[in-house]
Amino acid sequence: MLREMKPLPVDSRILSLTAQITESPDQDIPVLLLKLKEILTSAPPGSNESKKIKQDLYYCDLVQYCLLVLKQDYTRVPGGWTTAAQIAEILSQCCVGLEVKTEREEFYMLVQITEETLHFLLDELIYKISSTTNPARGNATVKLLLLITESDAHLVITVNARYKGLHTLLSKQWTGKGFDKNLNQLLDLLDAESFSSCDPQRMHQAACLIQASWRGYQTRKRLRQLPKAITILQRKFRAKREQELQSLKRQREEECLRQQLQLQRQRAMRLFHERQLTLLEIVHAGQIDKHMHEMKEKAALTIQRYWRAFKARRNFHQQKRNLKEYKAAVLIQRAVLKFLEKKRRKAHSLWKQPESLSDEQRILLQQKASAMSEEMSRELHHQAQEKLAHYMLRKRKDQKAKQHREALLAQVHTDVDQLLSAPSLSECTMKDLKVFMSRSVPVVAKAKQSHNTILKYMQWPWWKKLEEDFFKEEVDSVDPTTAELETLFIGGSKWDISTETTKVPVN
Repeated sequence: MLREMKPLPVDSRILSLTAQITESPDQDIPVLLLKLKEILTSAPPGSNESKKIKQDLYYCDLVQYCLLVLKQDYTRVPGGWTTAAQIAEILSQCCVGLEVKTEREEFYMLVQITEETLHFLLDELIYKISSTTNPARGNATVKLLLLITESDAHLVITVNARYKGLHTLLSKQWTGKGFDKNLNQLLDLLDAESFSSCDPQRMHQAACLIQASWRGYQTRKRLRQLPKAITILQRKFRAKREQELQSLKRQREEECLRQQLQLQRQRAMRLFHERQLTLLEIVHAGQIDKHMHEMKEKAALTIQRYWRAFKARRNFHQQKRNLKEYKAAVLIQRAVLKFLEKKRRKAHSLWKQPESLSDEQRILLQQKASAMSEEMSRELHHQAQEKLAHYMLRKRKDQKAKQHREALLAQVHTDVDQLLSAPSLSECTMKDLKVFMSRSVPVVAKAKQSHNTILKYMQWPWWKKLEEDFFKEEVDSVDPTTAELETLFIGGSKWDISTETTKVPVN
């Protein structure tokens, strides 16, 4: 289990400054608050240390205290309004980038500005720019108005509605004073007609700012991930080096074991020869030649026996390979001959277009028919009746075959719709599987048998699969209407469809 993280201690400088503020009189507090600037500038902007300092200032209520101090009269405070401006700058630095984890609504209520305060600030700025002729003061006022109007588009409408003659005052009194760029931007924003044309430019600037922020975020994210990547690289390098050391150690152990086995074999061979020499010393001198002859014959028989066994095994494997090749060649030849015979039979059985009538046949057909006797008419009528009966019988059988085909097509369409509407394997349940199961025991047994046959067929070599194609061709040569299933399982019911095949004589 993860232990709860302990809160970081508050900066000692902030604690000491808080103690001084609580013990000092009200007139000295603004001067003491100026020390916050040194604390804020001690950490780099945007760093974790800077964020921690701002959070400590907020939770020690120094940010709220700066806001309260700004509301008093600075005519009696040392430094006057310069001190107020510095405190306002400190307050702005504290609020920028401040991440409040608790009581967020209180923070947002604190930084919001009311409409009355905003109107009061606008009134002061408009009064300053209309009552002064100092270019520096006018430039500062125009910059402030430009920042306020650019922050919110609705403020442009408020300024135009509240101060009717501001556009004329700015264009007549402050044109050519050295800050025409900012003045022209403010005049364009105040102009209601040109405000819509400035909107795409502002959107472009906003898009550029968003893109720059996003690229900065991605870059910072990659920089934060660099130490982790280096750690992973070092871990993999150490694991690879450890694996190589283990492999080298394993090779050394195998080499050492191989040397030990070789030494054991040499030692055993030396002991065997010593034992043989000891036995030869025991044998009588006259029996040594006989003993050596027997040992040579025994060794020769052993060598011959092993050699004959090796040759027999080699011949057996060669014969086995030849037999396998012979069987494969027979199967391939049989399949090719069967294919050629089937192709030849199809070529002879193809329907040929009847030849056109010759001139003699046309002349015979154009001649008038002679009168027929009653017997010939009766015989001709009898032949026509037989052909009509044969046609009606064949038509009835064709209708049955057509119904059978339509039933099969309906079953195929039903199965295709079920397969297309079936859920994925991750979302499939037993209820969905029952849709694809048949309640007919013979159908289930036939499906299992076909599945096992296909699994065995997939494991065969390619030349053996030709024999399977050969048997399939023999089955396909039967009439397709008789090869269909006699029973169709559709919607929980069984249809018995029986078809008969008859040969129709060709006249």
